[in-house]
Amino acid sequence: MMQIGYTMMTEQAGPRELVEHVVEAERVGFDFSVISDHSFPWLDSQGHAPYAWSVLGAAAQATSRIPLMTYVTCPTFRYHPAVVAQKAATVQLLSEGRFRLGLGSGEILNEHVVGEGWPSAGVRLEMLDEAAGIIRDLFSGEYVTHRGTHFQVENAKLWDVPDAPPPIGIAVSGPHSCKVAGHRADLVIATEPKGELLDAFDEHGGAGKPRVGQMPVCYDPDRDTAVARAHDQFRWALGGWGVNSELPLPSGFAQATETVRPEDVAENIPCGDDVDAFVEAARPYAEAGFTELALVQIGGGHQEPFFRWAEKELLPALRDRL
Repeated sequence: MMQIGYTMMTEQAGPRELVEHVVEAERVGFDFSVISDHSFPWLDSQGHAPYAWSVLGAAAQATSRIPLMTYVTCPTFRYHPAVVAQKAATVQLLSEGRFRLGLGSGEILNEHVVGEGWPSAGVRLEMLDEAAGIIRDLFSGEYVTHRGTHFQVENAKLWDVPDAPPPIGIAVSGPHSCKVAGHRADLVIATEPKGELLDAFDEHGGAGKPRVGQMPVCYDPDRDTAVARAHDQFRWALGGWGVNSELPLPSGFAQATETVRPEDVAENIPCGDDVDAFVEAARPYAEAGFTELALVQIGGGHQEPFFRWAEKELLPALRDRL
């Protein structure tokens, strides 16, 4: 049975609210949780971007059961991989073993703030590959010195190391990233239900490992209201990863999506309160071979009604029919 998770969407809620949301997600029975790691929202209408790692520390203390995971952290620009390793090890200790470290090659939207430029996708994946190796080496608790193509590490060591290091997940969108993930990752992450990505991950060493997807949804008793909110805050998602990783500011996403209509969003994101529509939207992930699916309820101020509905109707239906 595919596990169903909840997304703490840092782009649409403040830090205290995000912690309250994951506490409620645990209470109503979500199987796991993930958190985005952004320095900007996708669109101004989302309106938030707190520091994900502070939220994770608070969430680890406020919850007792629900697993936590970054979805995803870029360990190559804003953060040096040695710093990511220290943060991840600390959250694993605070959560008593409930943390997984999701990594990705990043988006310029978040990484441009440090002014280090934005190389080609191929170079970014080389950096991710090297960074993941450094992080895993540091999880050993031994001294690490590394002089690589993209990163230098000098006598680094983690002094507080969990007995079980956080599993590392890597986000994929094409053959090159699948090769990196198959080589480096304990699990694979993808935002589209493409079975070919999972097949490529398996070919490079990922067979039998967890595969985690993500799907936006917009619950509201009034479907027109849900469609309008999804269009206002989530129309950027229709651009595809090749576009979304290359636009530097929310204003760019607003301009790029000027021609996206509410009906276009409604065709791609389940909106309203029809449980059957939500289940059918999730079905391609199950059929592609995903073992876990994290839901994103669109609208930071609309989580509580979603939780009530999910507890009574959505989660039972997903578990029964997927």
